[in-house]
Amino acid sequence: MTIPARILTLTLLLPLLACSKQPPPPAMPSAPPRPIHEVQVTTIDGAPTSLAAWKGKTLLIVNTASRCGFTPQYEGLEALYQRYRDRGFVVLAFPSNDFLGQEPGSNEEIKSFCETRFKTTFPLFSKIRVKGDDQHPLYALLTRTPGYEGEVGWNFTKFLVDGEGHVVGRFPSKVAPLDEAVISAIERSLPPSSAAAPL
Repeated sequence: MTIPARILTLTLLLPLLACSKQPPPPAMPSAPPRPIHEVQVTTIDGAPTSLAAWKGKTLLIVNTASRCGFTPQYEGLEALYQRYRDRGFVVLAFPSNDFLGQEPGSNEEIKSFCETRFKTTFPLFSKIRVKGDDQHPLYALLTRTPGYEGEVGWNFTKFLVDGEGHVVGRFPSKVAPLDEAVISAIERSLPPSSAAAPL
C-alpha cells in the first residue's frame, strides 16, 4: 500500500476509532421505591385503606399466626402498643398462613381469637401472603429495603418503620416484642415527648 493510500485509510479510520472510545450513555435512573404509606391494605373487617392512615406514626409491622410457638407474642405486642400509643406508635398485625399452615382461620376467626385470648386493641388486617409469587406489595417493599432485605423466614418477624415511612429496624421471630433491642429501637424512632409509662 502506498503512503498516500495509508494516509487516506488512517483518515477514514480515525473518526471511527474516536467514536468507539466514547463513554457509554448514562444508564436510565431506576424508579424510586414506592413510598410505604401509599400501600393499599385491607382491615380484618374487610375495609380497604392504606398505610397513609398511619403516616407520621412509628409502626411495628408484624406477620402473625394463631397456631405458632410464637403466638404468645401477641401479649407483648399489645403491651408495647399500650405503652407507646400516646407517643405516636402503633402495631400493625398482618396474619399469614405462609408457614406450615399455622394461620388457617378466617379473618373473623382470627379477630375473635386475638381479641378474646390476648385482648388485642391494635389494628389487625386481612390475611395476606408475605412471601412467594403472591407476596403482598407491603412485604415486597419491606423485604427489599437495603439493610433489611431478605425473605421473611417465619411468623412474628417484625419491621420497624418511622413516621416518614423509612424502615429502621427488623427483628426475627425469636426476638420478643419486649426485648430491650426492640424497645430501644422504638424509643429512637419516636418523636421527642414525655417519658414512656412503665410496663
